Amino acid sequence: MRSALVTGGASGIGAATVRKLCLEGNAVTFCDRDVAAGQALAAATGAEFVAVDAADPAAVSALFHGRVPFGILVNNVGADQHAFFTATGPEDWRRLLAVNLESAFAFTLGALPGMQAARFGRIVNVSSEAARLGSKGGSVYAAAKAGLLGFTRSIARENARYGITVNAVLPGPIHTPMVDRAVADVGEKILTDMAAMTLLRRLGQPEEVAHAIAFFCTEAAGFITGEALGVSGGMGCGA
Repeated sequence: MRSALVTGGASGIGAATVRKLCLEGNAVTFCDRDVAAGQALAAATGAEFVAVDAADPAAVSALFHGRVPFGILVNNVGADQHAFFTATGPEDWRRLLAVNLESAFAFTLGALPGMQAARFGRIVNVSSEAARLGSKGGSVYAAAKAGLLGFTRSIARENARYGITVNAVLPGPIHTPMVDRAVADVGEKILTDMAAMTLLRRLGQPEEVAHAIAFFCTEAAGFITGEALGVSGGMGCGA
């Protein structure tokens, strides 16, 4: 049994990952700002919920104090803003970078010392196909998720000698609350447009991404590091 931490774990891909890792026998802790959803998922799964603002480095650092080191870290937390770049400003950039990229810095910094001491670790960063393809109306989000790919490969290079693997999963259009918010912002047509971007002509489900994340956390994935796996219905094919 491994001790696992999932960020942004109260809904969507994060919640599916919490459920999957619990089913596989891991001791799972997850964090989120949504206290009600977090408490409900904790009650349903037996996982531990901690209310944390992932964009607050001090709060993230405090999460690791006095705990048994985590052997698994899933940097899943994310946020988007559907607007053309000229309609965004520096405050928007800072917020999106803090949630989508800088949070991964902070959580990884907290988890790595324990993993290095144990000479074992699994880190999975949830990026996006937008990192490879770009995103019309989501340029800052795409830039942050692309930064996460460079971070993944760099941390993989630095920590292979400790037996720590670091990989990224790149979801495409997945039916999550983030997509529901996009529908609220721009209308139902976005669902058809998103499905049309995939070879399979549909949106994915959070559980489909969670299966890929969970695989990277296993012993079976011990010879895979620094990789980026698209879970996007073929959206990134040829990219």
